[in-house]
Amino acid sequence: MTVLSGRKAVVTGGSRGIGRAIVERLARDGAQVVFTYAENAGAAAEVEKAVAELGGAAHAVRADLAEPGAAERLMREAEERLGAVDILVNNAALTFAPAGLADTDDELYDRAMAVNAKAVFLTMRHAARHMPDGGRIVNISTLNTVRPAPGTTAYVASKGALEQLTAVAAQELGPRGITVNTVSPGATDTDLLRGTNSEENLAMAAALTPLRRLGQPSDVADVVAFLSGPDARWVTGQNILVTGGLA
Repeated sequence: MTVLSGRKAVVTGGSRGIGRAIVERLARDGAQVVFTYAENAGAAAEVEKAVAELGGAAHAVRADLAEPGAAERLMREAEERLGAVDILVNNAALTFAPAGLADTDDELYDRAMAVNAKAVFLTMRHAARHMPDGGRIVNISTLNTVRPAPGTTAYVASKGALEQLTAVAAQELGPRGITVNTVSPGATDTDLLRGTNSEENLAMAAALTPLRRLGQPSDVADVVAFLSGPDARWVTGQNILVTGGLA
């Protein structure tokens, strides 16, 4: 028996990068997984196929979490397919080209908050009402809340909100044995990172990291899997920096 056998998981933003690694790791550990994708149905199908080849089960659901009602629909659909959800991983996030405070318009700010904070609030609220005792909630934040960078106003504000939602929920849900934690990745080698950074910047990030490399999606997924499992029963309300020592 694998460590998550019989557990039912929802992972938002699970078709690429860190999210895909989380879906595959939880499935490999025995969980049944529903995951979301925003647009790329082909990438989502690849994840479903990869999980099936591992002998696991994962089902993709298209959801734009900025849309009103999308987060609640996702949780209801997951419960209809799986039954009660034991594990919730909020990984989906809106990222965008750097924009200074003076150049951040209302629409960009509102959409960042909708995806990165409000959708997290809504899925967690649903979990607070319906998740069985002993469940696990893991929210994915960012190194940038610890090491802010110019041009990240809306992104960091939304992730800061996510971290505070985590802290409060850990206090409220603790009596039911539900743990709630944040994982904050550093520079992680994904298509998104490479598409928004020069090779020079990537080399600099690796050089500044004590472990002298970029993170891999599996580095983050392994920590999420630990927090989702029974061995993390005494860990809650934490923000775990998975940065190779960069922060």
